Amino acid sequence: MKLVWFRNDLRLADNPALRHACAGDEPVAALFIISPTQWRQHKMAPIRQRFMLAQVDELGRELAALGIPLHLLRVETFTEVPAVLANLCREQGVTQLYANQAIEIDELRRDHAVSAALAEQAVSCHWFNGCCVLPPGRVLTGSGEMFKVFTPFSRAWLKSLDEEGFVIHRAPTPRGEPLPWQPLAERAWVDEALGELTVDPRWPVGEAEALRRLNIFLEQAVLDYGETRDFPAIAGTSVLSPYLAAGIISPRQCVAALQQRLGYRPQSKAQPGFVWLNELVWREFYRHLLVLIPTLSMNHPFKPETAALPWSWDPDAFAAWSEGRTGYPIVDAAMRCLNATGWMHNRLRMIVASFLTKDLHIHWRLGEDYFMSRLIDGDLAANNGGWQWAAGTGADAAPYFRVFNPTTQGQRFDPQGEFIRTWVTELADIPAAYVHQPHDWLRLKGRQDYPAPMVDHAVARVRAIEMFRSLEK
Repeated sequence: MKLVWFRNDLRLADNPALRHACAGDEPVAALFIISPTQWRQHKMAPIRQRFMLAQVDELGRELAALGIPLHLLRVETFTEVPAVLANLCREQGVTQLYANQAIEIDELRRDHAVSAALAEQAVSCHWFNGCCVLPPGRVLTGSGEMFKVFTPFSRAWLKSLDEEGFVIHRAPTPRGEPLPWQPLAERAWVDEALGELTVDPRWPVGEAEALRRLNIFLEQAVLDYGETRDFPAIAGTSVLSPYLAAGIISPRQCVAALQQRLGYRPQSKAQPGFVWLNELVWREFYRHLLVLIPTLSMNHPFKPETAALPWSWDPDAFAAWSEGRTGYPIVDAAMRCLNATGWMHNRLRMIVASFLTKDLHIHWRLGEDYFMSRLIDGDLAANNGGWQWAAGTGADAAPYFRVFNPTTQGQRFDPQGEFIRTWVTELADIPAAYVHQPHDWLRLKGRQDYPAPMVDHAVARVRAIEMFRSLEK
């Protein structure tokens, strides 16, 4: 018996572990492990848990239709997984385990322990790259080190992709008669562990839905992506991040679909489609970094010297930021959108992260944890990379220059205040001319229903730069 262990790769298509397990005639079963306690320790957002489990339900039905049973196990923490998995392999007569590699440090340690435990009972483990287009460690400098700046990494990544290419693995064909599938909602122990398994209608699950979104984006928006991607009131992005984070679609499928749509693989900014491809390369960059620099999974900054920065941990200021009460409309709209929907536009992520770290001088780790606790697309590599980029502690960071002005950012990327008025309801009736600096207009109207700016940006910016300059003394 072969066993396929699904994790953040909840799909049939382009799943190398599943594809290799289904080679030959030997019986195949599948496994997904629910770890509520570990998920909470990793700050996994409830909306992400529900989204992932809804996809597990969909995957279980699809596997059952192929004659492949999906076993569900509840194992509270990763440290318990090796023994439980070894017991399952004994019970089911499993001789080979197939899985796509994890990249986070706790997951890597779990997988090493699983390999050791299964080796004791002669179960061989086969690990595959299912989360990146090019495996971590494949794109290195001439001296064999990981790139620390994105642009040269991107050039080397594109060159390696041209030289090596990549393969899209087909979904397996039926391996026997269809099997019954008991929905997760009917399993009492799942509800007890995770509460009501309701799915947000904004985020339907399924590989077909992910491909539908990808195809609509490629047909309607990819050619204008470079011009529209920074405007949150415009549907200019793919909105595929939850599906990539859960592994419902693979980055290889995205690159292949882009190439098919254009008839070529873009190589420079001058070519349509390159800007979106480069965003996929950013995703690769952060994932490669996480594997090659494990301390990034341990709350350490990419730049070790920045550990000495005198960050604030002010709980009241943090609460005002997290609840959207800063007095800066674009920041407040973004945070209220996140809290209500579990998603935030990428430009807004940069704005609010810069505000927390450079205006409030609060430690980026608090923002990183808060995002993970709310985001439907929470992904350690991308979230950590983005927060450290904004804070000036990470790869490719330029702390003396990267201090976003929240007012001018709002004026530039939400010029008419459409996004702001959607989420900051106190400002729903304010004229566009005042929406980014509403306080004078509100005073004239005798209103006090929106907070004053909690900091003076110009003063806070100087303080942020002084923080970093102090490291040089």
